[in-house]
Amino acid sequence: MCITHDHSGSASAPDVPALSRRGVLKAATAATVGAAGVLAAAGPAEASGGSHGGPHRVPLDRISVQLYTLRDQLAIDLDGTLAALRRIGYTRVEHAGFVGRTAAQFKAALDKAGLRATSGHSGIPQPFDAAAWQATLDDARTIGQRYIVHPFFGVDANGPIRSSAVYRAFARDLNKAGAMARKAGLKFGYHNHHFEFFRQDGGSRTGFDVLTRETDPDLVHLEVDLFWVTRGAHDPVDVIHQNRGRIRQFHVKDMDANGSFADVGQGLIDFARIFRYGREAGIDEFIVERDDAGTPPRAPADAISTADVGYDYLAALRF
Repeated sequence: MCITHDHSGSASAPDVPALSRRGVLKAATAATVGAAGVLAAAGPAEASGGSHGGPHRVPLDRISVQLYTLRDQLAIDLDGTLAALRRIGYTRVEHAGFVGRTAAQFKAALDKAGLRATSGHSGIPQPFDAAAWQATLDDARTIGQRYIVHPFFGVDANGPIRSSAVYRAFARDLNKAGAMARKAGLKFGYHNHHFEFFRQDGGSRTGFDVLTRETDPDLVHLEVDLFWVTRGAHDPVDVIHQNRGRIRQFHVKDMDANGSFADVGQGLIDFARIFRYGREAGIDEFIVERDDAGTPPRAPADAISTADVGYDYLAALRF
């Protein structure tokens, strides 16, 4: 979601200051007006599509949930929380670390609940370390993942990165990580936030432009976070058009009227309009997420309700 997750489930961001959820939101404040413009730009005809429905639906077996959404409740009751997700209807999840367990122990907990972790967030080492990355890939194979996704980039000690050279260097590491993942039988992806949409070197090219142009599409697919694209003052449909066939996963995350998080389907983002372009994107997974689902003033167990609302919305959506 917002930070890298190590194998124990603790959060860290290699070589950058630790970023809290509050810190990320504060950094994003300047994008709120732009995001609202993106939402408005869809126009009444496009924005109304979600309510009228259409001939397509999200396949139930492609609905997933990012377990970062439930991190606090998982720490309290791993088995009970996973079982609750299965009762809701989920069959697949995307992990964000192993909640203090080994990969084998976490896989056993998933099996007990009748869930598969088809994807997981694991940050590539910085500076790149092939041996450390291979250990991460080995854990992903133990879990039984299909996808492994780098979750966070775009800030350094001075704030949002504004140098295309830094992005190009990171893109080279992404290609290395993707090549090793492919050799291990995994598909490697990159998950965006809004930082990538800052313009670089004082020009018009964004960090996202650099990453998508400098990485090999055969080695690095995109996991597009629809909330953060919108907070970055970009239209997700434009991102799809510019990256046809490369977007394998959506993070389905909604935005409230203040530019913060909302349960999926209860905010401003018109998911029906975006999902109409899913085939063009290459989409395989629709992953429910809300970054603050179980953190104060909400209770940890509220994240289960968020997961329930998100699943029901996607299951009922027609587009």
